[in-house]
Amino acid sequence: METKKERAVLAGLSAAAMPESERSTELSMEELSALVETAGGEAAAWLLQNRPAPDARSFIGDGKVGEMKVLIARNGCELAVFDNALSPSQMRVLSEELGVRVLDRSGLILDIFAQRAQTREGRLQVELAQYEYLLPRLTGMWTHLVRQTAGGGVSPIGTRGPGETQLETDRRHIRRRIRKLREELEDVRRVRGIQRRKREKNAVPSVSLVGYTNAGKSTLLNCLTGADIPANDRLFDTLDTTTRRVRISETQEALLSDTVGFIRKLPAHLIAAFKATLEELAYADALLHVIDLSNPDWEAQAEVVDALIAQLGAAETPCVRVFNKCDAYTGLLPRGENIVCISAKTGEGAAELLHRLSALLENGKKHVTLLIPYSDAGLLELLHREGAVSAAEYTDAGIRVGAVIRPELWGRVRAYVGKDGADGG
Repeated sequence: METKKERAVLAGLSAAAMPESERSTELSMEELSALVETAGGEAAAWLLQNRPAPDARSFIGDGKVGEMKVLIARNGCELAVFDNALSPSQMRVLSEELGVRVLDRSGLILDIFAQRAQTREGRLQVELAQYEYLLPRLTGMWTHLVRQTAGGGVSPIGTRGPGETQLETDRRHIRRRIRKLREELEDVRRVRGIQRRKREKNAVPSVSLVGYTNAGKSTLLNCLTGADIPANDRLFDTLDTTTRRVRISETQEALLSDTVGFIRKLPAHLIAAFKATLEELAYADALLHVIDLSNPDWEAQAEVVDALIAQLGAAETPCVRVFNKCDAYTGLLPRGENIVCISAKTGEGAAELLHRLSALLENGKKHVTLLIPYSDAGLLELLHREGAVSAAEYTDAGIRVGAVIRPELWGRVRAYVGKDGADGG
């Protein structure tokens, strides 16, 4: 038996007083409709409002609220979804005026994340983001308790403010839970740090797939590694990071990680909650920025991803821009340094991508053999921390070390190359 889909009316606001990135457009409304579908609902109708500034009380103004009420009644809707962020008071007013549940874009994305998260880490991250979203919106959720009175009039002595009592109890409970979740996620970050140091020690470079949601990252991971990760044509299909080994040349392997897709207007507390996962980007040796070339909005989507990469501290990480779905594109294909056009579905362009990635990972790195006197043994710790040590042998003359180093370390180790037959290359 097929589950009946919830029907929703969507609304968006484009106001001159809002930052351009926050304004609603026809494209962002189409994306919101796809988000509703991803959440298991159905967009019955939508309206886009233009005005100088948001209405402080109802966000879109009384006239548009009236239009929404008509659309809700006409289409039998149970839900109103706004493309923009709503304040707690606006959400409360709209819910009362429209007579249905009201969600903003952030709340909808959180709901999708809650459905999709599979691993313990993913569920912890989503729960933290949900509680941080919920906390400022608790006021007013218990007004039904305040209205309860013994005789239907003024509250009798001893029964005043039960709603406020419940509200404070809930706030304390949520704050405690937020603290606990943050502690658990800090443990996750520590474990990730240990795993990262082990990878560096074993000289295995790490590569992160990044991109707008539904750009084809999981399909590309499958294409390059032969993995069988579910890859569906829907938003936020991947929430939990998946890592696989990939052979990028005859002599080189790397760890390739799929990450959660980005989207415009991604809630700030969601980025913060997923910090344990997303900070891997800052430690990656290279990024593959996957772009859906068949999407007419691909340039704006790429800008959103670039801005989030910078926000996460990975702007300086070497990056290949991977234009995916080129088989579905009829225009001139992009060209340039560290640009590859592929079809992750058919495998076209995969060999060129691996060749570019191999060159990027090797660029500037040096394979060195050093002889470090015991008086300078602290240098070995530096190499373990900031390079990749492949061998360390303790001899009478000193410690013979084989390592792969970045260019910035060359000045520190140059004096120990070429001693007693040691060489650099």
